[in-house]
Amino acid sequence: MHYVKAKGILSPKNGMNLYRGCSHGCIYCDSRSKCYNMQHDFEDIEIKENAVELLENTLKHKRKKCMIGTGSMTDPYIPLEMELQNVRKALSLIYENGFGFTVITKSNRILRDIDLLQKINEKTKCVVQMTLTTADEELCRKIEPNVSTSKERFEVLKQMRDAGIPTVVWLSPILPFINDTWENISAILDMCIEAKVYGIICFGMGVTLRDRNREYFYNQLDKHFPGLKEKYIKIYGNRYVINSFNNNTLMKQFNDKCDEHGIVHNNDLIFEYLHTFEEKQLSKQLSLWEL
Repeated sequence: MHYVKAKGILSPKNGMNLYRGCSHGCIYCDSRSKCYNMQHDFEDIEIKENAVELLENTLKHKRKKCMIGTGSMTDPYIPLEMELQNVRKALSLIYENGFGFTVITKSNRILRDIDLLQKINEKTKCVVQMTLTTADEELCRKIEPNVSTSKERFEVLKQMRDAGIPTVVWLSPILPFINDTWENISAILDMCIEAKVYGIICFGMGVTLRDRNREYFYNQLDKHFPGLKEKYIKIYGNRYVINSFNNNTLMKQFNDKCDEHGIVHNNDLIFEYLHTFEEKQLSKQLSLWEL
């Protein structure tokens, strides 16, 4: 790990990354891509030493309350977080200043902060987003080796359900010839149904590959799925979007099952939900006043 001083903490869309880089080792991770101009090894975690102070100052001076998001580029619940606790400090500031919060993670370390997540959700809105790619625990260990297994993430979703915290699942990526089967997709949807997730984000049954991300992915294919790299190269070449041959069939089955169980699966609607700030206490006060 190494430390840097950041000039700012929130993006124009109110997203933040307290860390840069990741140690989860997911074989398909787009954040490794050359286009993001990371000037250090991906596993050498960059820590923004002044991130919490920047966030405190930014929230105090924001004119309008909004949803604050994290996890789009780097999973915030890497092992270092348990020592540094920057996410927990940020959550405290978000709660104290009356902002909403949403996070994308693959880690059950988020359960450490369920008390703060619940407090935020009682006051405004908190949405926990969890990535699920496979229901097969052995396969999960191959493609997402250093992070909570799918079963452990499922337990997180259920605990969030019980705490009254809404959840969204990212069904992505679906890797051709690896996890692109209806048996797998259906098993993941069964988890989502039981956990009563609000919605599932899915951009299609496939994966995206860019420079540097592609090289790492192919090296991991050689390690865990001998011969599959050559198949990818022969079929897809250097394409950015790698669609499963089963895409159309799987998407229809996915959409039908979501409709059957009342799970939102329109990506635009889900993103609108994630970005919409709600002040619940104010809503309750207005309702009482109207009475």
